[in-house]
Amino acid sequence: MEEDERTIIHCDSSSAIQLARNPVFHGKNKHIHVRFHFLRALVNDGVVELKYCNTQKQIADLMTKPIKLEQFEKLCGMLRMINASEVN
Repeated sequence: MEEDERTIIHCDSSSAIQLARNPVFHGKNKHIHVRFHFLRALVNDGVVELKYCNTQKQIADLMTKPIKLEQFEKLCGMLRMINASEVN
């Protein structure tokens, strides 16, 4: 079975999105080894679509970064997680 839709990856780095979309090598990214350009190939082939996601809405940060309590609670709410003490 073939997929008929692109896989969407939400990214909070507009620089990374531009690098994946633009096949031109610039002096600032020449240090990136060629084998790590697989994402660019997937974007060019239409397999993956990169979409910008504001850092404040990046749910993955909940698991990967130290964040303030307010942001932690907001992201937990976005995942529909609740405090175990609130369960009856």
